[in-house]
Amino acid sequence: MTSHNTNTDSASPKSGNAGVEKRKAGQKALQELMKPVQWRIRIAQVLALISCALAVAPYVALVALGDTLLTAQIHGTPVDSERVQTTIFWLVTAFLNQSLLYTLALLITHFADLRLVHLTRVRIIRTISRAPLSWFGNTSAGRIRKAVDDDTRSLHTLVAHAPVDLIMAVGVPLFLLIFAFTIDWRLGLLTIVSIPIYLALQMFSMKDMGAKTAEMDSYLGEVSATAVEFAEGIGVVKAFGTTGKAHQRYIRAAENFADFYYAWVRPLLRIGALSESVIGIPLILLINIGGGWLLTDATAPEIVATTLIALILPTTIQHVGMMMWSFQLAGNAALHLKNLIDLPPIPEGTGELKASPTPAATSTTAGVIAFENVSFSYGDSPVIENFSATLQPGTVTALVGPSGSGKSTLATMLARFQDPDSGRITIGGVDIRELTFSELYRTVAFVLQTTHLLRVSIRDNIRLARPDASDEAVWEAARAAQISEFIKGLDDGLDTVIGDDINVSGGQAQRIAIARAILADAPVLILDEATTAVDPDAEADIQVALNSLVKGKTVLVIAHKPEAIAGVDQVIRLDAAARKHAAAPHAIEQEESHA
Repeated sequence: MTSHNTNTDSASPKSGNAGVEKRKAGQKALQELMKPVQWRIRIAQVLALISCALAVAPYVALVALGDTLLTAQIHGTPVDSERVQTTIFWLVTAFLNQSLLYTLALLITHFADLRLVHLTRVRIIRTISRAPLSWFGNTSAGRIRKAVDDDTRSLHTLVAHAPVDLIMAVGVPLFLLIFAFTIDWRLGLLTIVSIPIYLALQMFSMKDMGAKTAEMDSYLGEVSATAVEFAEGIGVVKAFGTTGKAHQRYIRAAENFADFYYAWVRPLLRIGALSESVIGIPLILLINIGGGWLLTDATAPEIVATTLIALILPTTIQHVGMMMWSFQLAGNAALHLKNLIDLPPIPEGTGELKASPTPAATSTTAGVIAFENVSFSYGDSPVIENFSATLQPGTVTALVGPSGSGKSTLATMLARFQDPDSGRITIGGVDIRELTFSELYRTVAFVLQTTHLLRVSIRDNIRLARPDASDEAVWEAARAAQISEFIKGLDDGLDTVIGDDINVSGGQAQRIAIARAILADAPVLILDEATTAVDPDAEADIQVALNSLVKGKTVLVIAHKPEAIAGVDQVIRLDAAARKHAAAPHAIEQEESHA
């Protein structure tokens, strides 16, 4: 299995063609992502369209009331109060119905938004839970956070507001324009006389909006990723006094975004100023009131009504432009989400071992472990080539070799952090790719150099592999891992929540991880330099804990220190230098240890 990367912006952000392609891919991803809630959105848009038609009522009422009052004044007759009351009644009725339909439409789209966010995050969780474990090491935490958190929120405007607002932004002016033409076709033309010029300027300024927005998203993704990377390593950076150097990558990413944004926006400001002058209020008033008075015999209320309509139309175009911007941003977010959701999962087998070990068994072995002509590459860089080795049940095998020789990659293949590109790994003659995940992880446990504890109680951290384990079993594992005295000294004991109630040291975290592995009691154990990053005192305690952990198990240990391989049953040496020559396989030496 090759490694995967969530960096959906692999194309250079400076490439205009890449921006165009990304925009197209984003819109396609958006359509696919919104399929589960599309029918709800369509219902909301129908309601919004009816609301648009009712929005004409105030203008109709303005003309009707104006004509009634003006006629009474001109002829010196009493105001037709019945007509006024009837007009006001229908105005209020139309207004209430319009508000009701608009509110109902927004309510439907907001529920659709909640549904879509829920479905999307569930799909993300399912995908991540089935992703190859090596994927997490190859993927920027900033990009994952952006997809799971920011990108799902970016869909809110598109789903909860844009479908209704876009219909309202287009529908209301359209019905109003139709009403203006029904009053007088010349008044109708006057309401839109400046619109073609304004629209042409706006279209010119937005011609590359989609591609530019996609490029901007690429720059912002790089800024987010470098910011997270810098924040995660700030402790080490400050300790070594290299803050200025270490955050240069973030600064460069921010400067690249700023340069791109300024180059994009500066020309638009001039075009924007020109287009705004075309639809300025004084000019519209002059055209519609002056032109209406000179060119038509329309009444004053009719001219006032059509002038108000003319003032609304430019705002509509601006609003539509903002909606299109939201669509572009949502398309980029949808592309990130879809690439994450479509991440190929690590395939799960359906088989089990012939002699399935039980968690209660303390000395059961899983059979012979065999690496058969295993090869693996990260992209075009070979890491393991034609590796073969056998681990007998109940023995300890040490993998040694220089950094970069593939020790950790080879060992963690046994736990399916990644699958080999060719060859296979078997336990008891069964290819581990044919096993169910539950069967594999009942069989294989691991204690890695970097320990990750969950933000839950110490009890739940220890019994992660056996959630039903009793407190007695947890305490027994803690004692064997040399961590029980530390836990007893805490106010809440096993109920202490790591990360909230207490922050543990590296050695303490490692011993909790060892307690977890002891409680899991898997017959096969992987130890990846479990004592490398701790102080000497903690290392001594951890070594005692490891001695309890490895009893009766098949152990594959990775080590640099000579004392770490003392007493092992066999040593496998990997030679990274041999891999530099394309024709040369790994120089592998498998020998019995005489330590």
